[in-house]
Order: sequence, then structure tokens, then C-alpha cells
Amino acid sequence: MTHSASAAPSSAAASTPFSDPAPNPDCEHVDVLIVGAGISGIGAAYHLTTQCPGTRFVVLEAQDGFGGTWRTHRYPGIRSDSDLYTFGYRFKPWTGKPIATAAEIRDYLGEVIAEHDLARHIRYRHRIVSASWSSEDACWTIEALQGDGGETVRFTASFLWMCQGYYRHSEGYTPEWPGMAEFKGRIVHPQTWPDDLDVAGKRVIVIGSGATAATLVPSIAPKAEHVTVLQRSPTYFIPGRNKIEIADTLRELGISEDWIHEIVRRKILFDQATFTRRSMSEPEVVKQELLAGVRAHLGPDADLDPHFTPSYRPWRQRIAFVPDGDLFRAIASGKASVVTDEIDRFTEQGIRLKSGGTLEADIVVTATGFNLNVLGDIAFSIDGKPLNFAETVTYRGMMFTGVPNMAWVFGYFRASWTLRADLVADFVCRLLSHMKQTGHRSVVPALRPEDRDMALLPWIDPENFNPGYLMRGMHLLPKRGDKPEWQHSQDYWTEKDQFPAIDLDDPAFVYSS
Repeated sequence: MTHSASAAPSSAAASTPFSDPAPNPDCEHVDVLIVGAGISGIGAAYHLTTQCPGTRFVVLEAQDGFGGTWRTHRYPGIRSDSDLYTFGYRFKPWTGKPIATAAEIRDYLGEVIAEHDLARHIRYRHRIVSASWSSEDACWTIEALQGDGGETVRFTASFLWMCQGYYRHSEGYTPEWPGMAEFKGRIVHPQTWPDDLDVAGKRVIVIGSGATAATLVPSIAPKAEHVTVLQRSPTYFIPGRNKIEIADTLRELGISEDWIHEIVRRKILFDQATFTRRSMSEPEVVKQELLAGVRAHLGPDADLDPHFTPSYRPWRQRIAFVPDGDLFRAIASGKASVVTDEIDRFTEQGIRLKSGGTLEADIVVTATGFNLNVLGDIAFSIDGKPLNFAETVTYRGMMFTGVPNMAWVFGYFRASWTLRADLVADFVCRLLSHMKQTGHRSVVPALRPEDRDMALLPWIDPENFNPGYLMRGMHLLPKRGDKPEWQHSQDYWTEKDQFPAIDLDDPAFVYSS
């Protein structure tokens, strides 16, 4: 029986979110299988525990510990580029500095796991290789390789919650330049930073000018002989103090951390909404304000063109916060410098530029971005047919046409990732409860009759947001429609009101019982 309207719940359906498939001694069955033990997966586990008590779930994590991106990346100085009052969970007050180190974020996640007894649900060193949906059984069968030996283990799950992020953790993106094999020094990517790499007294070139470079350069500049940032084009940054005065004031007044967390979150979100709106309505004014922040650290007479003046309007790519202006202080000190040019080729001693100049180096760091990986290198199939994710249409950036019983967490570009992870978690828990109450075993998004002739567009408008990793991987992502239901709007300030109001009996949700 397949339909879109609610059915009367039965007593059997009320006892558990889903019915169990036929017993299989080779599989462990759970109601929900969460992929990834990073900030999204840990949040999903918390919300299941608190909003859907009694739900049987497991978290599978490929790495040997929790943390996701904060475990993968181990380069010097690794820190958040969003404030932890909004990057942290809404349910767990953040009490440290707004920009935090990876170690501090891992400690925070560890506290969430311990405080809510989540460790017993997490299986580390489980790399998922395939996930197949059976409409007959109304469940997913997941195969994973466990441990170093790669023993295959199987799970069945009624619902799959994809919290693995959006990039390949095993390797970063490094372009292929001529002559790389000739270079006598070391070439490293920040995502796979070697434990034995010593920059002391070395000439270092960092290729790229995004948040990774802005984090890495001030960390290694004091030890290195010199660090050169080699960029093809400049990036916008927001330099500022790594503190929030209202939070310190409220603490002096003895206000509880729960209240401080909520008040500061609301203030930051209000300020972010204003900044985003102004970036669209008065981009030149915002551009000059951002450049003034850079000039404040480099000196009033600093020439910001060409090294610090991007050609695009603010917020077309992500803007990283630079705490206490440390990147620009490293440049002002002479320990670091910026070159804006393109690479012609590598040489034995360094890099030859297209302008004809050369840069000598002992170490080259390719801070050149991610490899987009939308489904975690997992082979998906639906009733025996391989799933081509790019042929689906997204439902609000978290579910996909033709893909039953699955949700995906993809955060925000202009706000903290975790804000959306919390919103998606609320929706998934409400959906699971709805299915429990109505006796439905599966749900799949489908275009409604009024959507059949809707224009299908790329996942995101490149005129709106166009970082390199998205542009390189757009062909891998689902399509979006020109209606709000069928796109990831990237607008937290709208979605925070829209998501709780989603009608679960909308014909866009096709249920089967």
C-alpha cells in the first residue's frame, strides 16, 4: 500500500518506529544507521536519544575515533573558521573563545558523547562500502569493512542518516602541475599533514589563500625561515578579536552559561544575517569595510591591490574569520609574504611563475581544497539498480527523489554547519515519529503533479556561491528545482522557521506501509 496521506496507527506500529525485517543471523538490525561520528553524526545521535527515545541506532565511523574533520585535519594551527557559539550545538553551551582549536572542538564533542552515553552506539574503524535498499523488506543492507584486516560486517537499517560530510577524508585536492616530480623538496597537502614534517628554518610556499592557508601560515611562520602565500586570486577575510565582549560581561554578572550561550548565539546570528543582507544590497560598501579591517593590521599606507582585493563581491565564497588578525600580523612582521600569480611549473628548487619570476622553497604546501565526495564513496543501489545521485532532485537539501528512508546533512556556507545539522535532526526525528504513529515503513520524496514541469538547475547557483570544490564537483550533486521545497536555500534565517512547519502529509512525501 503506497500513498501520501496519513493512515491510522496500529498498536503494533506504535511500539517501535519500524517493523523488523526477517531475522538474519549475519546482520545486526537497527532502526537508524548514522554514517559518521563527526559533529553532524554525534548531534544526530543526541537528537535520536532525546527526541526518539527507544530508537535502536548505531553510528559507523571509518576513522579510529570521533571528530570527523577535526580528526582528519592535523596541520599546525588547525582551528574553526566559524564561531563556536553557533558552530557548537544549541543544546551544549560553549564556554571558551569563539574561534577554537581542533583539540578544543574534539574535547567538546567528547563531552557530548560522555554526558549522553553515546559511546555505546559508535563503532569505529567501520568503513562502509555499499548500501542497498530493498522495497520488499523496507530496509537498507549496509556492508562495511572493519579494522585493519578489512573483515566484512553487515547491518540492516530501516533508516539511513548520512552525516559523513561532503569531502573525501582520505585525500585532499592537489592540481597536477608540470615538473612536480622534479622538485627536490617535499610537497604536502594539509589534509594529510606528515607527523615528521619540520618547518624550522625552512622556506615554505603555501599555495592557496582560503581558510586553511589563513590558519596554517601564522602558525608556522615564527619557526620557518620564511613563508610565501602563493595565490591565484585574493580572498576576503574578517579580522577581529577572538572574544565576544557580551559573553564576558554576562559571565561577570553571574548569568548562567545556558543563558549566555543562547543570548550570544542570537546576537551572532542577528549580526550574520545583517552582514549577509548587506553583502547583497551594498557589496561595495561591505568590500571597503573588509579591506579596512586588513589595512588596520598591515598599516594605513598598505597597498591592498592586488594581494588583498578580490575581484568578486563579498560572500560569493566563504569568508573566514582571522582571530586577532594573526595572518596579517605575520605578513606585517616580514615572516610571511603574499605573491599573486599563477604557476607555470615546478622546478628542482621551487616554482616558476607565469609572470617569469621564481620562488624557491624547501617545502610546498598545497592548501588547494577538497575533493567533493557527496555519498562517502559508498556504492548505493535501490532495488538492485545503482543509484546515480546526480539524477535525483533534492528535497530541501536533505532528502532526494527516488531514495527511500534516507536523510543527508549538508550545512551552510554563510553560517555555521551545525545550525543546519540541528534543523535536519529535528526534521528527521519528527519524520520518524510520524511514521511510527501512522504505521508507515518507508518514505520517499517525489515530485508532485505541479512540479513535473519545474525547471531543474544545478545544486547551487554559481552566481550566488562558487568555491572551487563545488564547481569541480557540481556534476556529482543532485539537481535543485526553482521552488523552495526542491532546493537547499543556504538561508538559515528562513529555514529555521520553514523546517518546523514542513507538512509531513504533503504529497511530496510518498509513504508505504
